[in-house]
Amino acid sequence: MKIKSRLYKNSLYIMLIGELDEYTAEYTRNTLDELFDKNKFLQVIIDLSEMTFMDSTGVGVLIGRYKKLVTKDIPIFISNPSKHAEKIFKMAGLYDIMPLIS
Repeated sequence: MKIKSRLYKNSLYIMLIGELDEYTAEYTRNTLDELFDKNKFLQVIIDLSEMTFMDSTGVGVLIGRYKKLVTKDIPIFISNPSKHAEKIFKMAGLYDIMPLIS
């Protein structure tokens, strides 16, 4: 898993590259939490165009980050999901809490 980020205006853009599973979950969780703690932003946009695999552990990581930010009234949006990510998000109903944007 590789994570790229940039802060632009009031948005934190994050790109997740590779596999989000039980082997990369801790690294991803810690890295995202660090990004959330050190930056000031009004929304998060997660680009999943380069995500090649995600299992239930990965879903849990994203839901955990959602729960962390919802208490601060900061929304998370998903952009450019790969075919695999799109299937998982639809099946799990994740777009209800992390809407898809273009």
